[in-house]
Amino acid sequence: MSDTSVNVESRTSSQDKRWTIMAALLGTNTAVMLFQGIEQESNPKFIREVALTVIALTIPFQGIYFLIYTFMLEDDGEISDEMMDRLNLASALCQVVAYFSLCGLIALWYSMSQMVGIAFTVSAIIAMILVRVTMKQSKSENVDH
Repeated sequence: MSDTSVNVESRTSSQDKRWTIMAALLGTNTAVMLFQGIEQESNPKFIREVALTVIALTIPFQGIYFLIYTFMLEDDGEISDEMMDRLNLASALCQVVAYFSLCGLIALWYSMSQMVGIAFTVSAIIAMILVRVTMKQSKSENVDH
């Protein structure tokens, strides 16, 4: 492997977790846009249109996140601290915007069934809390060792 190629082993586990979450979110949103977009054409509903619009607004930010992430991996060590701070800020903003796509997914589930919408909302909130708590515990354990 050349010195200029990306060393996958050099990535931190928190970067891997964020990348995995963003990849899953992008894949889900793309699939939802495809299938719900087809359904919208044959059976238009206002709430579905709003939900798809919210999801569509977030997808470019998910793509930009991957571009920033890849750039930071490839140019690690060659980027100034100021530039690294700006890239980290942009990456974090892209992640926040990407998470708003969950609002579109929630709206889609509510439009199909109120019970399913409530179940998805509650489970999404619990899952996000679980991930945050797990990541926080992981960080504190790494400091102790």
